[in-house]
Amino acid sequence: MHLPALLSHPATRALLAVAALAPLGALAADLSLSVANGPAAGATLYVALYNDAAGYTGSKSVASQTAPMREGKARFVFTDLAPGRYALRAFADENGNGKLDTNLMGMPIERYGFSNDAKGNLGAPDFEAAAFRVDADAQAVIHLH
Repeated sequence: MHLPALLSHPATRALLAVAALAPLGALAADLSLSVANGPAAGATLYVALYNDAAGYTGSKSVASQTAPMREGKARFVFTDLAPGRYALRAFADENGNGKLDTNLMGMPIERYGFSNDAKGNLGAPDFEAAAFRVDADAQAVIHLH
């Protein structure tokens, strides 16, 4: 079959249409997260992923996951992320009540951490301190404190 006839064939046109969309799926990336310095036993780790400062400040995550900590560690994978900037928050729920407990002064009494191991001053670090780029498959580590 000659090229003009091949290009006008319905099956070829359908295949070209699918191929044109393939690069859009190739833009998605996976983020692998390792969390360390957690309690040795008996804690569930909560992790939230944010893609902008407003969501981060308002605790409106684009994705979240939980997993039991094993020997003070946990691993997560966030799949099919669009390219962009992201930040992570994590805490180890050591007493099983599903929330980050604080003392009377509002300071956390359970272990917590942020991407980039960012630290705040009298509160959580801002989005910019915790943000990192995801343009292709990426890895992040959070050390709880």
